[in-house]
Amino acid sequence: MNLTMLGTGNALVTECYNTCFVLTSEGGNLLVDTGGGSTILHQLKHSGFALQDIHEVFITHSHIDHILGAIWLIRISAQLMHRNNFDGDINIYSHDGVIPLIEDLVKKFLLPYQAAYVGERIHIITIHDGESRKLIGQEFTFFDIHSERTKQYGFTLGQRLTFCGDEPCTPQCEHYVQGRDWVIHEAFCLYSEAEIFRPYEKHHSTVKDTCELAHRLGVKNLIICHTEDSDLPRRKERYTQEGRQYFSGNIYVPDDLEILTLL
Repeated sequence: MNLTMLGTGNALVTECYNTCFVLTSEGGNLLVDTGGGSTILHQLKHSGFALQDIHEVFITHSHIDHILGAIWLIRISAQLMHRNNFDGDINIYSHDGVIPLIEDLVKKFLLPYQAAYVGERIHIITIHDGESRKLIGQEFTFFDIHSERTKQYGFTLGQRLTFCGDEPCTPQCEHYVQGRDWVIHEAFCLYSEAEIFRPYEKHHSTVKDTCELAHRLGVKNLIICHTEDSDLPRRKERYTQEGRQYFSGNIYVPDDLEILTLL
């Protein structure tokens, strides 16, 4: 399985795209979140994916930096379907706090012929806490991360991989992280810069917090994303350097369009 990071930044970044990614296995591609706008189309193209390659989409929550790219994905996919240039269907999964918003965006912003494909070939599907589904040949279990702000889901693939969403892993969800081979977790900024970026006011973590969690729960490989973008050329070096003080496993701080192979 490969992980292609389409975006690695938080909601307010301008030097990189909002955090979203594609998981690829022999069973296909799963797009996780869509970022905040039409740049999702650019990121997919420049990472080597055609829209016709995306048949499964999971949206974690309703914040604009995660959901607004979905309307562009639906719009262009519907146009391709209308021109007989898209084989198969698209399934968009999320919880009941997101589904009505997507449906409302479709009604308000798409042309009637585009909106007609929603329900016919573009399926918007509600998932529930603890529900498991087989997507791209893998068994995904979705879970409520118990956010204090907005209802949000993450997912786990057994012991292999857990994605915690874009807020700190809560005690209720630590069993989804315990002993995992790979964990994707947010880190808004360095702990040494917490007074500058104020992550705790936004319900986010620092690199130190994320790495301490990974150490305590016995994680093997930690992927850090959803960061600020004040020093992108040195972000990988600086975040890794701080993280190694608290976590002895492997730390990955990917750039936009970087591909990681997950064992």
